[in-house]
Amino acid sequence: MFVVNVEGAIFREDKWLVVERGAKETHAPGGLAFVGGKVEDEGSSVHILERTLKREIDEEVGAKVKEQLHYVRSTSFIADDGNKVIDIVFLCEFESGEPWRKCPDEVEAVFWMTCDEIMAHPEAPIWLRENLECAESIRKQIRA
Repeated sequence: MFVVNVEGAIFREDKWLVVERGAKETHAPGGLAFVGGKVEDEGSSVHILERTLKREIDEEVGAKVKEQLHYVRSTSFIADDGNKVIDIVFLCEFESGEPWRKCPDEVEAVFWMTCDEIMAHPEAPIWLRENLECAESIRKQIRA
């Protein structure tokens, strides 16, 4: 059985919204990450991934993203707590709200950072860098 997780690669102009994960997080505490979270059991449902992502963004940082989300990629991994996880990343365009540390147990800090700043940051794990590279590539294709 897998835990299903969704993440939003949220952009505004030439910056990306990233968070420093809270110290109480069971997976990768203190690391940089895109905003996201686990999919909850809703029974039969449509657009559960997209709805979960928008809910998580609001719950964690109090922001809204535009309606259209673009699939970036999916990966699987074993979390620090031993759970098997499927992670799905979506490209999201920022819409409104001033992102803040709305959920202190999950989010230690909120940042708008450029690609270069994220890539050079010592707390940016390899999976964030890889997700960012894919998201940036898709964002450039959409703008073209």
